[in-house]
Amino acid sequence: MNDLTLAEKEMLAPFVTNTEGPVFVLTNLPEVVKGALFSRYSRSSLGLRELLVKEFLGASEAELGDMLANASAGDLARKMFQAVSKAQSFYDRILDGYGDDSIGELGGAHLALEGVSMLATKAVEDARIGGSPLEKSTRYVSFADKANGEYRFYQEPRLMAAHGDLYLNTCRSLFEGYKDMIPQLTLHLQQRMPREEGVSEAAWLRSVKARALDGLRGLLPAATLTNMGVFGNGRFFETLLIRLGVSHLTELNHLARDAGRELNKVIPSLIRRADPGHRHFEGFQRFYTHYHAAVKDTATTALFPDREASSLPEGGVNLVDWDRDAETRLLASLVYPETDLPLDRLRAWAEGLTDEDKTALFKTLTDTRENRRHKLGRELEMVEYTFDLLGDFGMYRDMHRHRTLTQSRQRLTTRHGYVLPPEVVEAGLEERFRGLMAQAAHAWEVLSVEFPEEAQYVVPMAFRVRWLWKVNLRALCWLLELRSQPQGHPAYREMAQKMFRRIEQVHPRLASLLRFVDLHDYPLGRLGAEQRLEEKRQEKK
Repeated sequence: MNDLTLAEKEMLAPFVTNTEGPVFVLTNLPEVVKGALFSRYSRSSLGLRELLVKEFLGASEAELGDMLANASAGDLARKMFQAVSKAQSFYDRILDGYGDDSIGELGGAHLALEGVSMLATKAVEDARIGGSPLEKSTRYVSFADKANGEYRFYQEPRLMAAHGDLYLNTCRSLFEGYKDMIPQLTLHLQQRMPREEGVSEAAWLRSVKARALDGLRGLLPAATLTNMGVFGNGRFFETLLIRLGVSHLTELNHLARDAGRELNKVIPSLIRRADPGHRHFEGFQRFYTHYHAAVKDTATTALFPDREASSLPEGGVNLVDWDRDAETRLLASLVYPETDLPLDRLRAWAEGLTDEDKTALFKTLTDTRENRRHKLGRELEMVEYTFDLLGDFGMYRDMHRHRTLTQSRQRLTTRHGYVLPPEVVEAGLEERFRGLMAQAAHAWEVLSVEFPEEAQYVVPMAFRVRWLWKVNLRALCWLLELRSQPQGHPAYREMAQKMFRRIEQVHPRLASLLRFVDLHDYPLGRLGAEQRLEEKRQEKK
C-alpha cells in the first residue's frame, strides 16, 4: 500500500474492509468485477488494492471512479451495478484475456427460486460443485395452504393438455388428504406421546408437529411447489443454466430462462455461454441430445425382459462394491506424509501388520474424536464404497443434499411400492392413505405411457425411488453420523443405520472409526433438539 496516495486510499475505502493490513475483504463491488479483479491479480506483481485503484477504479472505460463523486453510502451499491452495464465490454475483455473458466469461480450470486416443484429442486441440487442450495422444509412447514383457490402444485403443460382432469384430480386429492390428516395425526401423536415432566410445552408441541408432518409428507406429489435459495459461483450457474435449458421438461426450461434473466443483472459475463443463442449452448444441446439418445439405446438393449432388475435390495440398502484391501490402503496413506518412503513400501508394511496391531492403530484414531465434527484426515478418502439404494422419495430428498459423492437417480415411478408410516396406521388413517396411493399409481401408469418424464410430477413422496452412491469413507463418516442423529427423520435414520451395518460386515475395524453413528430408536426424535432450543430462548429473556 506504500504506492497509494491518501486520496487513492480514500477512493478505495468503500470497497475493502481495510486499506492497510495484509488480510481484507472486498465490499460493495459487483460479482463480475470481483472475478475479473482476482483473475488479473494472479498475473500481476501488484497487490489487490493497487490493482483495484489503478486498473479498475481509475479506468475511464469502467467508469467506477467517476461515479463515486456524487454517490452517497445509501446508493453506492446501486450505482456500482449500473456501472456494470455501462462497462460490460471492459470486463468482458479482461475475462477473455485471462480465461472464462477460472474467473467464473471468483464471482457468485444468491439466487432465490420461488414456486418451483420439488422435482425441479432435485435438478438444481444435482449440480454438485460450486453451489450451495437450501430448500424449504417439509418438516417444519405445512404445504396445505392454497394460493388463489388452488393447492400449490405445478400444472405441467403437456399433462394438462392431454390428461388435465386426471392430473388435477389426482394432485388435488393428495393435497386434500394431506390437509385433512394433519390434525388427526397430530392429536394421535399427542395422546400417544404425552409431554413428560421437565419438558417445555412449546418444545413438545413443535416436536409433535414435526413428527406429524414427517409422517404425512409422503402424500405430497413431486409437483408440490416449494421455495429454495442457491448461492453459487459463476461457473456453477453457467453449467446449471445450460443443463436446465436443454432439459426435456418445460418447467426446467422456463427456470433456466427466468434464472438467466436475473443472473444477467449481476454476473452477466460469468454466465454468457448459457445464453440459448451462444454457440457454446447450441453445441452442448447437440451433445446432450446425442449422448442421452446413445445411453437410452444402450439401456434398451441391456434390459432383461423378465424385469428381475426391479427386485428390491435387502432392507433398501445393497453394498455392491467395496475395497478388499481398504485397511492396507488407508494405513499406508495415513503414515505416508510422515515418512520419505514410496507408497508401495508403505503398503507392504501395512500388509505385514497383525490383526492386533491394526485394531490398536484404528482404536487410537477413533479415540482422538470427541464429537462427530472432529473429522478424520483426508486419507480416509482412499477407501470407497458403492451402494444401490431404494427408499421413499421424501427420504431421498434428505439424503440427496450430500454432494461430496457421486450419485445417480432413476426416474420416479410407482412400481417400487410405497412406504406406509406406522403412526399413520396407528392413527386409523391407513385406508385413506392407501386409497390415495392407489389413485396416484393409476394416474402415473396412464401418464407414463405417453409422457414418461412428465409423469414423475404425479408421484407422491411415499413411493420408493432407486439411486446409487459411490462415496469415500471420510464423506460416509460425516454423512452417517449426521443422518443417524436422534432429531433426524426416522426413514433416513434407518437407512443410515443400515448402511453402517453393511460397512461393519465387510470392514469392522474401519466401521469403528464412525464412533458417533447413533443406532438407537427415538419415539419423538426432535424433542431433545427442541428442548435445547427452548431453553436457549428462555435464557435470552
